[in-house]
Amino acid sequence: MQIHNNTLIAECSTYDFKEMLERKKVKSWLKSVSAFANTDGGSLFYGMNDDGVIVGLENPQADADFISETIKARLDPVPEVQLIPIEHEGHSLLEVKVKAGMLTPYYYYQDGTRTAYVRVGNESVECNSQQLLSLVLKGTHMTWDSLPTQVDASKHSFIILANTFREQTHQEWNDKYLESFGLITSDGKLTNAGLLFVDNCTVFQSRIFCTRWTGLYKDDAISSVEHRDNLVLLLKYGMDFIKNYTMSG
Repeated sequence: MQIHNNTLIAECSTYDFKEMLERKKVKSWLKSVSAFANTDGGSLFYGMNDDGVIVGLENPQADADFISETIKARLDPVPEVQLIPIEHEGHSLLEVKVKAGMLTPYYYYQDGTRTAYVRVGNESVECNSQQLLSLVLKGTHMTWDSLPTQVDASKHSFIILANTFREQTHQEWNDKYLESFGLITSDGKLTNAGLLFVDNCTVFQSRIFCTRWTGLYKDDAISSVEHRDNLVLLLKYGMDFIKNYTMSG
């Protein structure tokens, strides 16, 4: 945050200034939290007037506690929020930093009514029907395999995937493909999909069961094998099993 002469840059699509915390009119600021989460993220700065001039807060800790509890009680789903205390020339401020959400739409809930907001310029406005539909589609496009994990990609290798890529495409492998394939995030974390493709896959459910029966009925198995590995090898094991027991000629 850049402050010059006790003044912050004017309100914009990602900034909202609040001179004080409105405890009896929570909608006045919760709609901004909803809007930031539904759009590109942003921050509310408490202790600054509409002109961006610092006035400070008397009790930022109490305000932070109230904000945290109110967000959890009135927004669904609960967005990812950071509460950041700021001290500037004897003034206490509070930044409520809202991350752009992936589980859109984020609704403000009151008296049985759910309302979603988005940022338009420097305002938080109620979604129209088209905007709400777009948010719903954005939220439902999220799949399990695209979810990030807390596992560092640097601690794992994708040698088997890279070698298979070269064999199948006759092109050179580039580690940049990992992010474009959705296997790692931009900040170097594995996604759930990435966990299934690393060389030393430890996902318990990443298994394949191959069984050969005597006929059309599952009575006595002639042979059965179980493999637990990454998806590339599981595909190979499954294909090899079928080829080994497929009659030709």
